[in-house]
Amino acid sequence: MTMLKRHLPFAAIAVIALVAAPLLLEPFRLGLLAKYLCYAIVALGIGLAWGKGGMLTLGQGVFFGLGGYSMAMYLKLTEAGSDGLPDFMVWSGVEDLPALWVPFANPVFAVAMAVLGPVLIAVILGTLVFRQRVRGAYFAILTQALAAALVILLVGQQGLTGGTNGMTNFFELFGQDLAEDSTQRGLYLVTASVLGVLYLATRQLVNSRYGRLLVAIRDGEDRVRFLGYDPALVKTVTFAVSAGMAGLAGALFVPVVGIISPALLGVVPSLELVVAVAVGGRHALAGAVLGAVLMGYAKTAFSEQFADGWLYLQGALFILVMTLAPKGIVGILGRLRSARAT
Repeated sequence: MTMLKRHLPFAAIAVIALVAAPLLLEPFRLGLLAKYLCYAIVALGIGLAWGKGGMLTLGQGVFFGLGGYSMAMYLKLTEAGSDGLPDFMVWSGVEDLPALWVPFANPVFAVAMAVLGPVLIAVILGTLVFRQRVRGAYFAILTQALAAALVILLVGQQGLTGGTNGMTNFFELFGQDLAEDSTQRGLYLVTASVLGVLYLATRQLVNSRYGRLLVAIRDGEDRVRFLGYDPALVKTVTFAVSAGMAGLAGALFVPVVGIISPALLGVVPSLELVVAVAVGGRHALAGAVLGAVLMGYAKTAFSEQFADGWLYLQGALFILVMTLAPKGIVGILGRLRSARAT
């Protein structure tokens, strides 16, 4: 109860800001905020897997991309011409719709696959890896290699995935014109609501017995195993949950931003999300969300004002926060609150 009272003011400010955003921001800026919230959903999963479970996953872009491509395939099929082919397939000389694409004409299947596809892959990978007690840097490198492999696969399948360019030019979502401001406001509200529900659910999970067991595994996996628990199962479930979040974020990202391509889900974007979580504070779920939003905003602001050197400024921001506050921005806020209390 004390913890709830302590975080209530910050939660109230966040809710008010998110609700007021459609009234205060122009459509372009609101779209950018919606994009940051999509990244925040991925960061929330990273905060759960890495901050609470100790699993440094450098390949969340894989699951984000699977969700994004699932939604993009549905959108492309709704806009296909009389031949039933998306535009990029026509340009690539494809004559018949690939069998893989056929089920994605159903929106329920597409949305389900955006979440269940990443979850299934994470379960398979987690079962194989964690049963062999692979952890630490080895697990991080493995997930990073998975992201690199997916990019190579997507780029090499021009007629199936759009290749390097990916998929773009989406016009409608469930009968709504994506160019309309009202549709974009609706997408923002849906994205913000999904983030809020997932945050509350993840927080409940972390505060449960399962969450305490996950933290115990992070701090002493061998000791937990000797007590009779199965760390591999707990870590696999956590990894799958974080993958499902990333997939859902990818599905929301596509109609919000209007594009999905290999450049958005490779090694570098995955590392940027991990950096954002570290800047916000990986041991706090709110820190992961805050870090993703702030780093997304910083990337936009720096690139607009300093087109030639914004990457250096973004890197300097990361170094500054990590040097002065290893626990991230949430750590700084915690110290300020403690100083005020004394």
